[in-house]
Amino acid sequence: MNIGMILDSTFPPDPRVENEALSLIRNGHSVYLYCLDYTHSLPEYEVINRIHVHRQRLPKHLYSFSALAYTIPYYHASLKKSIAKFVTDNGIQALHIHDIQVARSVISVAKKMNLPTVLDLHENRPEIMKHYAHVKSFLGRLLIYPSLWKKYEYKYIKKATKVIVVTEDAKEYYLERIAVDPDKIYVVPNTVRKEFYTNYEVQEDIIQKYKDTFNILYLGDTGLRRGIVTAIKSLKYLIDKIPNVKLVIVGKSITDPLLKELITELGYEKYVDLTGWKNFELFPSYILASHIGVCPIHKNIHHETTYANKLFQYLAFGKPIVVSDCKAQANLVTKYNCGLIFKDQDEEDFAAKVLELYEDKSLYQNQSANGKKAIEESLNWDVVSNNLIKLYEEI
Repeated sequence: MNIGMILDSTFPPDPRVENEALSLIRNGHSVYLYCLDYTHSLPEYEVINRIHVHRQRLPKHLYSFSALAYTIPYYHASLKKSIAKFVTDNGIQALHIHDIQVARSVISVAKKMNLPTVLDLHENRPEIMKHYAHVKSFLGRLLIYPSLWKKYEYKYIKKATKVIVVTEDAKEYYLERIAVDPDKIYVVPNTVRKEFYTNYEVQEDIIQKYKDTFNILYLGDTGLRRGIVTAIKSLKYLIDKIPNVKLVIVGKSITDPLLKELITELGYEKYVDLTGWKNFELFPSYILASHIGVCPIHKNIHHETTYANKLFQYLAFGKPIVVSDCKAQANLVTKYNCGLIFKDQDEEDFAAKVLELYEDKSLYQNQSANGKKAIEESLNWDVVSNNLIKLYEEI
């Protein structure tokens, strides 16, 4: 089958899009990817890992209109013609829509051409939008309506031939709110390919840098809703009991100056390493150098129904995880007994869970082994992508 994937951003990088495309290609499909290029600096067409990448060059101002995709029709109207041409030129037999932003354009084209559609919801976009700075700004409140995005999300879930979500909790969320056949919704989590934990290069300088400290690792976006403040403040309860404790934060966001200010105010410069963003290839070395991986995200509907990639990255290398009690990640920890759960935004409880793993070597080793086993047997991409393959077999 010739599958046309539609992505509302640049490519590469996008690990989920690439993982899905490669799995489909290995199972005999051809994948053509339509993506956007606002810089006009990339080839309009190239083949990457057997993925036929077609870049639609757009004026830079259209990027701003993407936030208004469900306020005014300009964004979608600008894409329909080029999407239709992409479908015709490549003999596309099914359209795979990566997230809700571009769904209106694609489903309109698919209807005219009588093509099946797969709506791949990477996240609960209407809910997470409520936390975006540009949506909370004065102009954002006037022009961008998450409630309208939610209305269209529900509409296109109904219209799509098949729907993909990233957790069972997300599936339950939509089934509670929309009258659709449960068999229409498939769960395909964001997880790690085996290559991530079997084929990597160790950076000895990173290993050596952290060899004398007990390292609590956070990977990824450091926005305040990610709970980094909780992790930093937890050091108040850990420093006396783990004198060599080190909180290693590998990532960045626009709120980093606030984190740096907090670290200085508390006098924790010795105990916190805010590294900034690092290349993905360095992640295995940071994980190997760590003892515990953490995901202290705040409770909200988006976080309750999704997994952070970092969870699977930690577990792949046998690092027990400490997570906030957001439903999806708490269920993951409980099911596989691979970490401990603390009360959201409670730095003392966070510290207690870290201390429990530090002091109880048997518990640590058990949860380490459980995490690695879960990845190897149930949670690596080769396993979870089976639902994706099954979906296209049914189409």
